[in-house]
Amino acid sequence: MTQRFCNPVATHFGPGSLEELPRIVSGAKVVVVTFPEARSLGLLKKLEDLLGNQLIYVIENVHPNPDVSQLAEMYNRFWRDEHACDTVVALGGGSAIDTAKALIVGTEGGSFDELLALLADGKPFTPSRVKTLIAIPTTAGTGSEVTPWATIWDSAKQKKYSLHLDCTWPKAAIVDPDLMLTLPRAITVSTGLDALSHALESIWNVNANPISDALAIGAIQEIMACLPLLAKELDNKALRSSMALAAMKAGLAFSNTKTALAHSISYEMTLRYGLSHGIACSFTLPLVLGMAWGELPDRDAALQRAFNTDRKTAVDRLRDFLHQLEVGTEFSDYGVSEEEAQEMVQHAMRGARGKNFIGAKAALALT
Repeated sequence: MTQRFCNPVATHFGPGSLEELPRIVSGAKVVVVTFPEARSLGLLKKLEDLLGNQLIYVIENVHPNPDVSQLAEMYNRFWRDEHACDTVVALGGGSAIDTAKALIVGTEGGSFDELLALLADGKPFTPSRVKTLIAIPTTAGTGSEVTPWATIWDSAKQKKYSLHLDCTWPKAAIVDPDLMLTLPRAITVSTGLDALSHALESIWNVNANPISDALAIGAIQEIMACLPLLAKELDNKALRSSMALAAMKAGLAFSNTKTALAHSISYEMTLRYGLSHGIACSFTLPLVLGMAWGELPDRDAALQRAFNTDRKTAVDRLRDFLHQLEVGTEFSDYGVSEEEAQEMVQHAMRGARGKNFIGAKAALALT
């Protein structure tokens, strides 16, 4: 049976690759979307120097887990003058890139309420207007620079929305490990574990294919070898490059499969308990690995290639890896009762990402 893999993002990788930006945006009027600390870290200055008078203005108040309460004003102001820019450059982690993806999707009236209504409807739609997106990650983890997905949160209503359109694929991504040297340990670990989750979730996935497997297996092996070392040597350029490449491979893998059960559980953990995304989607990985292994022979083969061992040893190794990074692997570690954990897994299985999981029978049996 023919299987298909497609990723339309022109990706520029390697130390110093940020220098490619002027060529990529040649002649365009640019708005930069970034996080508050980008200026004090000197990251924004790099873009200002490269873009010169092409840079129209900067949006630098993006915070983790972009929420509708913050996005509404930002979006309405952005579309008030639709001719102000042609291209949006997102600089930061997944939250900055996700925010930029929401901004580039223009509704007929340029109102965020219109966009939210379209997302709540859950049906595909064609935007009235769009901007071009260039993604420059400063973390090695989210993969948002090579995927079309963005997550928008409504903490007040305990809801999340997923944005996924043809236009939300970035036109180009610049993955420059030098931009990641300022990351503190906690964010390095959290985003690295997000990447590990992406890779594993693309294997125990009904949409998996040989190309996504090859990318995911390489990412898993590299992350498990690299991340504990990087957590101790944050200024190690070689380790930063290895981690950036592994995270990009994981992003490319799940760009074609989407995520699965661990991510579906994570959304509830973030909404109910405020757990950061990287930890929320990774602490259940040993549990989900145990449920996935034994469901389908070809998936077992891919997992065996990733861990080069049997199921029990792989689960133990993954749990020990997380403990080494000071990440608890039980629901109770985060204040979740056994009863609530069972309900959460059952609810996650019914979600869109949960339905991608190959181990549905095992997961439902657990509940």
